[in-house]
Amino acid sequence: MRSVTVSIDVPHTPEQVYDFLDVMAHHERFTDHYLTNWRLSGPDRGIGSCATVTAALAGTKTDVTIEVVEADAPRRIVERNVSAGGRRLAHGTYTIEPRTGGSHASFTYAWVRAPLADRLLAPLVRATMRRANRTVMRRLAAESARHLSGS
Repeated sequence: MRSVTVSIDVPHTPEQVYDFLDVMAHHERFTDHYLTNWRLSGPDRGIGSCATVTAALAGTKTDVTIEVVEADAPRRIVERNVSAGGRRLAHGTYTIEPRTGGSHASFTYAWVRAPLADRLLAPLVRATMRRANRTVMRRLAAESARHLSGS
């Protein structure tokens, strides 16, 4: 399946955005519209930080394990996502680029392996992920601003 990428501009430096994203617990703040029941493990930040969550999309619920597998401060964080009893494997990659007055943050969800139902319904699955992750990026911008302003 083809990957899905969404992005947003934020008025913070790449270092500030990266530092916010690097803490796995912060992700609950901007993904809780579809990822709930967060259970954290491993280190608080960086490679090995991990969360098991319940994903609710398109009328289905499944547990997903999200683990940071690569980190290149302040430019990139790669997460491995395993769900559907191991039948779905994907990578979620945050990329942060400097922009005048802030940063451009992108998130790419790329399937490595997907269950047959996902593959058969690929256009719908991709559209659902794109919509959910557009909301993620808008909420990321708002939550990182709230965090960085000390509120």
